[in-house]
Amino acid sequence: MSNTIHMLQSVEDTICNSFIITTDDGKLIVMDGGHDNEAGYFLEYLKSVAGEKPHIDAWFLSHPHDDHVNVFFHVMEHHADEITLDRVYLNFPSKGFFEGEWGRDESAAQTMADFYRVLPRFADKMRILCGGDTLSVGDAKFFVLYSQDFEIKGCNNASLVLRMELGGKSVLFTGDCGPEAGKKILRLWKDSGLLKCDICQMAHHGQDGCERDFYEAVSPEVCLWCTPSWLWTNADGTGPFKTLIVRGWMEELGVKTHYVMKDGTHVIDL
Repeated sequence: MSNTIHMLQSVEDTICNSFIITTDDGKLIVMDGGHDNEAGYFLEYLKSVAGEKPHIDAWFLSHPHDDHVNVFFHVMEHHADEITLDRVYLNFPSKGFFEGEWGRDESAAQTMADFYRVLPRFADKMRILCGGDTLSVGDAKFFVLYSQDFEIKGCNNASLVLRMELGGKSVLFTGDCGPEAGKKILRLWKDSGLLKCDICQMAHHGQDGCERDFYEAVSPEVCLWCTPSWLWTNADGTGPFKTLIVRGWMEELGVKTHYVMKDGTHVIDL
């Protein structure tokens, strides 16, 4: 295996986050995975990369929305014998966070119910990450720029934001990080040099996530868009989404290289 990011397509042209990362020293890392109906393609692709029974050294789960984590739940419940797994890294709010004074999020509450149901299958492998933590998975070095803040509303704003250094490149994984969390990250890390990255996964599928000043601080050369076709075009400009605005920001910032999920699975060498 080599230092490579695999950004997986959605088989149903829907929103999802699914990344497989390999390293020169033979490590296998997964970021999220997507909806449970993406599980078949995910497993098939994983085996094509890492062999008939892949060993996953680290599986990162950004936040409890089904388009990010349900592949993981599906694999744990129905295909656990097809893989081996060392560690699961996450930092999820409680189910009550999505049912109380912060406002109800039915999707996240259901995902947390699914999480608690599946938890016994991997509890011994789970590790909680917090902002400021660092860890290594072989040659891949991770720095946690942000974890959930209970003073910031919304499941998307509970996304883990991770900086990865691998193969001489820096990569920012933002999950579905929203504007409010993005502002906190800017306050904490803008002057540290850690926010500047070569490659950036665009927050919240490239729309209504982090704001322009966040991306100015990241100043990426390459953007990763976990964006289906209908969201990329913003329904030809007539929908409620902000994708076209964000695309305009990146054009103005001079980014020349974009990998977009609507175009299929992408393999990016580091």
